[in-house]
Amino acid sequence: MYRTTLLSENWWDVGADASAENAAGQDVVALRAENDQLRRALAGRMVIDQACGMVMVLVPCRRGPARNLLVDISRQCDTRLPEVAAAVVAAWEGEPLSRLMRRALRRALRQLYAEDLGCDSPPADEPSGGGRP
Repeated sequence: MYRTTLLSENWWDVGADASAENAAGQDVVALRAENDQLRRALAGRMVIDQACGMVMVLVPCRRGPARNLLVDISRQCDTRLPEVAAAVVAAWEGEPLSRLMRRALRRALRQLYAEDLGCDSPPADEPSGGGRP
């Protein structure tokens, strides 16, 4: 069963009809603003997911460490995560990373590899004193 809805010729111009007395019009305007915000967030999420996938392939690691690597770069560069992700994707396509992002990427990779190798903490079955018995 299909339902057909006929829309007026200028249905998209709802903001012009919204006034202080028209609560339905205000709701529509608020919903449109929320919809725009969600679209922007989704676009940022897509580029973050794409950059995570690229890091997972290059490093190789799981999704959590890949996202943490991007978050570390974001913090070190004082840049929003979607912007860092977009720069990583652009670098994949041949555009160079900024010097600051390259430096942050090197630091984050060193930290990831050190954690992966267990260099930052002794194994659970060895004492932390470092000496041999």
